Amino acid sequence: MQTIQLVGAILFGLALIHTFAAKSFEKLAHRHPRHAGLFHLLGEVEVVFGFWAFILMIALALLNGGQAAIAYAESRQYTEPLFVFVVMVVAASRPVMDFVQRVLSALAQWMPVRAELALVWFGLALVPLTGSLITEPAAMTLAALMLAPLIFRDGMPEWLKYAALGVLFVNISIGGMLTAYAAPPVLMVAATWDWDTAHMAAHFGWKAVIAVLINATVISFMLRKHLRASAPAALADKAPAVPWAVTLIHLGFLAAVVVLGHHVELFLGIFMLFLGFTTAYQRYQSPLIIKEGLLVGFFLAGLVVLGGMQQWWLQPIVESLSPLALFFGAMSLTAITDNAALTYLGSLIDGISPHAQYMLMAGAVTGGGLTVIANAPNPAGASLLRRGFRDESIGALGLLAGALAPTAVAALAFLLL
Repeated sequence: MQTIQLVGAILFGLALIHTFAAKSFEKLAHRHPRHAGLFHLLGEVEVVFGFWAFILMIALALLNGGQAAIAYAESRQYTEPLFVFVVMVVAASRPVMDFVQRVLSALAQWMPVRAELALVWFGLALVPLTGSLITEPAAMTLAALMLAPLIFRDGMPEWLKYAALGVLFVNISIGGMLTAYAAPPVLMVAATWDWDTAHMAAHFGWKAVIAVLINATVISFMLRKHLRASAPAALADKAPAVPWAVTLIHLGFLAAVVVLGHHVELFLGIFMLFLGFTTAYQRYQSPLIIKEGLLVGFFLAGLVVLGGMQQWWLQPIVESLSPLALFFGAMSLTAITDNAALTYLGSLIDGISPHAQYMLMAGAVTGGGLTVIANAPNPAGASLLRRGFRDESIGALGLLAGALAPTAVAALAFLLL
């Protein structure tokens, strides 16, 4: 163990503590208005890991020299943070959201329940499962924006908001298991372990569908008495109706970004064209969520930088566990580090058995809703929904409590079915 590795582990631990304490900084901002700006900055969950990543770079420069710090930063892969930023902005554009809302509203008319209850169920079940096609970050963005006026609003009990958020995060994490390209933890091992979409659907996908449907149905039943009949109308916009041609072009941009998601130069080029198109037809647009997307990208980039220093202690833990212990170990460890990082470490283990591979993947995605950092799309959901919570921030303990029940359902599905 090198000194910088120990420093990296300490800073990673401080970043975790900071994440759990983020809500406390928001309270300090109200108590000390003179320094409210600083406390608001430190209370932004999306800023935490980027902030501590800069501290790590300073420490690395002091210990090993500036060139070593630059070399380490440039050795990290930032495709995922950039992709999440781009797909968030495109998926949240008004034509895409208008299309999704129209389709789901039409489907809701055929459901044997109130329209607003049907929309909540769709947002917590159907949209997370589409993450297997359009990727989990895109599904998270669509679900969060759709559910915000329905659930995450004034008048909804705070504990129910956290319960719904826990279900959303867990369902997004397991909802991408029907294919081999949509979920970040699967992407890390698909080529190494020779897992294709047929393998994912047969071994993981159908179990994930059952867990998603159970979770969404239970929380929708709990929310039913608190839903407002007029809530879906909150998504309406007074701007001119979006022509079908504009909608199809936006959906084409989204599809292109998803297909080219592993080629950063190409999807960034598509994004530049998207920005130009939205400027040319601004009358059919609502403000793009550039700020929210950048904050989420900054968060994930910081996690990439800090997480790269944790392999020295994480990998021996993963290697030493039996398959069943590996499931629960991965489920627990993913709460304090990105689940894609855990599966990547598993892919480095020589001779890992197929049963252990299954347990590692199942545990990693099962625990993907326990914290904001457990799964790459979670920061996107937190950024879009936090204004619906008290103090406009999401408490780490509240999220953990809300995610426990749906996590247990997912665990039972993967272990017993």
